[in-house]
Amino acid sequence: MAEPLVVMQDVNKHFGDLHVLKDINLTVGKGEVVILIGPSGSGKSTLCRTINRLETFETGSISIDGKQLPEEGKALADLRADVGMVFQSFNLFAHKTILENVTLGPIKVRGVPKAEADTRARELLERVGVAHQAAKYPAQLSGGQQQRVAIARSLAMNPKVMLFDEPTSALDPEMINEVLDVMVELARSGMTMIVVTHEMGFARKAANRVVFLDGGQIVEQADPETFFTNPTSERAKDFLSKILTH
Repeated sequence: MAEPLVVMQDVNKHFGDLHVLKDINLTVGKGEVVILIGPSGSGKSTLCRTINRLETFETGSISIDGKQLPEEGKALADLRADVGMVFQSFNLFAHKTILENVTLGPIKVRGVPKAEADTRARELLERVGVAHQAAKYPAQLSGGQQQRVAIARSLAMNPKVMLFDEPTSALDPEMINEVLDVMVELARSGMTMIVVTHEMGFARKAANRVVFLDGGQIVEQADPETFFTNPTSERAKDFLSKILTH
């Protein structure tokens, strides 16, 4: 096992009376790609969002690279800067160019000089295949292109870990693969990634480990080959039979 980067211990969360995360224990090693799957409402997105405190949690602890996740303030902002996050919606700034969207964080948060931030942003836009769109505005790009820009924007902060919360679910089918291809390349480059997705082909290709959640609990986890061909829990078997037959 690689050195642990993200460690969740006995994490619990409620939305009112609903117990959405139940005693979650999960350790993600440096360079590991962990895919969270499970039925709707199983707690996957909530788990992903607690890792940088976009969702609060009541009990338990989360640490990133050996540091406990702070509750608020500058310490939390600093730690969040180490955690890249890509959502269903692209969350790009509409009134800024693609290049400006990618350089904003490094300049404002990391204090990177503008020229250096620009150079790095262009390299990242090249890497995700949208370098020629640098001067355009988000509305001029397709959904798949915008999501690739969102990935570049996260990478520009040099995060220690990247969280992806259903990054392709808002995209048209023909755009899904262009985003997944970038994510596969990212996984192969050694980025630590935690990904909530319904894309099982991607999970098989890119994951080191598949974590199956149901009812707010981690029911089962294994490498993709084992999980998809030989799940041990009835709940995972049931879930897979529903999604893999179509």
